[in-house]
Amino acid sequence: MKILITNDDGYQAPGLRALYEGLSEVADVIVAAPDRERSATSLAITLHDPLRAWPIDHTGMRGFSVNGTPADCVKLAISGLLDGRPDVVFSGINRGSNVGLNANYSGTVAGAIEGAMNGLPSAAISLLSYTSDEFAGAVRAAKHVLARIADTPPQPYEVLNVNVPSLPADLLQGVRITPVSHVVYREVVERRLDAHKRAYYWLGGEWASIQEVEGGDDAATREGYVAITPLRVDWTAHDALRRLREGHWEADWVKRDGHGRP
Repeated sequence: MKILITNDDGYQAPGLRALYEGLSEVADVIVAAPDRERSATSLAITLHDPLRAWPIDHTGMRGFSVNGTPADCVKLAISGLLDGRPDVVFSGINRGSNVGLNANYSGTVAGAIEGAMNGLPSAAISLLSYTSDEFAGAVRAAKHVLARIADTPPQPYEVLNVNVPSLPADLLQGVRITPVSHVVYREVVERRLDAHKRAYYWLGGEWASIQEVEGGDDAATREGYVAITPLRVDWTAHDALRRLREGHWEADWVKRDGHGRP
């Protein structure tokens, strides 16, 4: 099995190396990761500048660093850098959680989404700590996901978002399949002045719950479980299709002429 791995913390991140070394025990692994940190880039891609890729064999890993986003890395690897398509895409191991609605901003999750959009089983792995180098639990979770993918492949355009508590591997309580929690970073904007008395701003935030979601990813990880959340790349809100049709959104259309007049 050939596994492509990426991340949003950059190719020198310790989480990427831990994932590379762990998965290399069971598969053929190759890296395509950003040349620097690209956190919170979501599915951004580079269109107005050239992409460049440099071999990173000197790091002890096999693959490339790319001057682009995680989505760029996966696109470029599948379409131009690799000899043949990978079988699976993993993104991570990210430093910091990707639970709740903020996963929409995540470059780590986006790397996995790009894999799914290319028709490949894909997973994003995140450790719930911004400082810990204890990645053994997250590596164990990644291997568990890899084994389960082989037995139960995701459906087309599904991606797995995996969040791992920052605990030693033997203290993890197990795995829970969870929905997305309705927690977000509530924005806190700090206004400062530069040396020329011009205003600039730092974006920050704090966790805030919008609405309780029973059995959500945030609650599962707080209880010591690895949370695995299946996400749909197809964003269609299928439950809303019927609601909008029943609300006569189609039937009440007023035909207009070419100038916008009824």
